[in-house]
Amino acid sequence: MAQQDDFAPTVALADERAAAAAQALDIRFTGSGSEYFRIWIVNLLLTLVTLTLYAPFARARRIAYFQNNTLVGGDPLGFHADPWKMFRGYLLVLLLGVGYWAVSNFLPHLAWIALLVFMVLWPALWRASLQFRLRNTSWRGVRLSFAGDLKGAYLSMLPFFLPALAFVLFLPAVTEGEEMAPEVARRSGIVIGSVVLLFTALVPWLMARIKRYQHGGYVFAQQRTQLDTGTGRFYGLFLKTGGVSLLVGLVGAALVALVLFVLARGMFGDLAAGQRRALVALVVPVALGVIYLLIPLVSAPYFGARFQDLLWNGTRSEKVRFGSALRFRSLFRVTLVNWLLIVVTLGLYWPFAKVRTARLKLEAMSLAVDGPVDDWLASAQQAGKGVLGDAAGDFFGMDMGL
Repeated sequence: MAQQDDFAPTVALADERAAAAAQALDIRFTGSGSEYFRIWIVNLLLTLVTLTLYAPFARARRIAYFQNNTLVGGDPLGFHADPWKMFRGYLLVLLLGVGYWAVSNFLPHLAWIALLVFMVLWPALWRASLQFRLRNTSWRGVRLSFAGDLKGAYLSMLPFFLPALAFVLFLPAVTEGEEMAPEVARRSGIVIGSVVLLFTALVPWLMARIKRYQHGGYVFAQQRTQLDTGTGRFYGLFLKTGGVSLLVGLVGAALVALVLFVLARGMFGDLAAGQRRALVALVVPVALGVIYLLIPLVSAPYFGARFQDLLWNGTRSEKVRFGSALRFRSLFRVTLVNWLLIVVTLGLYWPFAKVRTARLKLEAMSLAVDGPVDDWLASAQQAGKGVLGDAAGDFFGMDMGL
């Protein structure tokens, strides 16, 4: 007992020293909607005029604006990418996409070959995109890097292509304009249903693999992060999001049923039967449209807030710990206002909405480092070379960046 009593103050003192050595770096976003609007409108016009060829230059300007206005511990992030290198990557990915579309539409019997080629190249492009983005990002003059290997990229990404490959290999071929036989229709239904159900069940597992690879490859000043979040928590989040969507749908359906009940009971007795039927015919599609909008309006902010917290609260390295306290109510409120103003302004509020959302998400994050930052920044590893693949980050509407 005497030894334990002597040792306890020593442990407490060590914990106090460790806590004192840890530094909390605040994260702030200083961008404004009016500033970003000028960048956005120029990007949009030049992208349309050049038939999307200006897209990589627009992407570089957009990333630079948001990173230069993100302050970590009072110092902004930098972005140093050469837009011309991004342009070459964009042309490569564009060529691959056009080639896949052409083969799928004009040589459908060879679609599986085009898909196979796409499967072979895409994980490598995705990894190159992460490498390019991070090694052109800096903080306090030190570049970040991505250390995920090529094997991990293939193991993480390839399962996402299996449903498309299954459709190509197992769906029966039907000539355009030809009536589908009952046996062919039954087989198609079985294949589609089986693949959709299996893929839906595996989406949380696949997402966990991708994020574990992505968040396990970030490197800064010899500090490599890892994601300590179990796959079960991804399943829990997806199930809860599905429950929220179902609840919103049920509440909306109940309200529609209540309106129809009121009309059927003749609460509007001064209306003729034909007028009530016309009113019902108007109310039903409008109500269903409102439900259709309400489900993503509620479920998307719920998933977005919980997903950010899930990822960044589990991302850490030996000396760096991330955190996130993004709340659903805050994100829902911002999303609701953004949607309304985007509709009212016919889309012109979009850049303001992006800035508001970015500020909310970034300032909900926290960062703590152990020891003096300048000391371990001095031994930072500089990232290597490579240019292709950055365009894969925006291809098909997917942002594969940080």
